[in-house]
Amino acid sequence: MLETCRNAQERWGGVHQLIDRWLIARRELVTAYETLDMEPLLGPVREVGELERLCDMLVDYMSTAHFEIYEQLVAEAREFQDERAIEFADSVYPRLQALTDAALNFNDRFERGAYRDPGLLTIELKLLGETLRERFELEDCLIEVLHTSHQQPRLASV
Repeated sequence: MLETCRNAQERWGGVHQLIDRWLIARRELVTAYETLDMEPLLGPVREVGELERLCDMLVDYMSTAHFEIYEQLVAEAREFQDERAIEFADSVYPRLQALTDAALNFNDRFERGAYRDPGLLTIELKLLGETLRERFELEDCLIEVLHTSHQQPRLASV
């Protein structure tokens, strides 16, 4: 999953500072996730600090996506009068919202103390990983559609 994040940053890094910071936050989130996912969870959960850090990063990442990145991308599409991109964003957004809800539910269960059982935590981490993987793919598609369509007019005018 981390390699995919590096590729996304290489493809779209520099498009916009906000997106650059967001992709760095994504990479850090993935690193925190992989650290927890790879450690054997024996006995009581000892990684409470790491799990709390992961949840904090998860909430921050999701908030940035919904309240800054998506709004910025749609605003760009409107500025360029890119109906195709707006329609694509509208079609992808409900799935992104469902994935956001699933990820935030992971955080809520952690805050309620549901992950004291290492077996449950292992299962939940795997489900979170699948959620994040799908979400990152959709986000990458959204960025690519908007970036590609908005770069063409600029290139044509050069």
